[in-house]
Amino acid sequence: MAAHPLTVGFDLDMTLIDSRPGIKAAYQELSARTGTFVDAEAAVTRLGPPLEQEISRWFPEERVAEISALYRALYPAHAITATTAMPGAREALDAVHAAGGRAIVVTAKYEPNAKLHLTHLGLAADAVIGDLWAEAKAEALRAHEAQIYVGDHTGDVRGAHTAGALSVAVATGPCDADELRAAGAEVLLADLTDFPSWLKRYVAEGAEGADGADASEVASA
Repeated sequence: MAAHPLTVGFDLDMTLIDSRPGIKAAYQELSARTGTFVDAEAAVTRLGPPLEQEISRWFPEERVAEISALYRALYPAHAITATTAMPGAREALDAVHAAGGRAIVVTAKYEPNAKLHLTHLGLAADAVIGDLWAEAKAEALRAHEAQIYVGDHTGDVRGAHTAGALSVAVATGPCDADELRAAGAEVLLADLTDFPSWLKRYVAEGAEGADGADASEVASA
């Protein structure tokens, strides 16, 4: 793959999109179809890890693959239109492109459904890679030579570090600022609305000195 001057990876759920309403609706439909209670309110507080982890809370191990496949099939009709872009998501992607870079999405979500979200919301990503979680995200980040990975979960921090990328964390998901800091995120932002100005400094300073400069912003946000 040809080298690019700047490639930034982004997580999807609770980083670029607020999928909680859609995921809640999908779980409620799953409950109705299977006759098995799934606490959708609780499930949407645990977004990040692979779907199978949540499904295993409610269904026996021998049915996890079957029920996960059913959930993914139900997802487009119940989760896409209810999902919104996170504040600053569009501007964050635009900032990468304005800097002459590429913005890619690396997510644990089923890739076809991830693409449906981006298309529906008109979020312009140069590549979308799904079905990767935590350290496994490094596979795609390395392949695309990403220097930065932006996410909301400690698993995203681990993925960035495994790939040798700078971890930029946003405190918009299930992990708070203290957890993200303890996991080793080099940059902490309150949300993506802070990302364009941070990226501008990062590029202007040649990737030197920009990391960590915003760590205090989250504590007071």
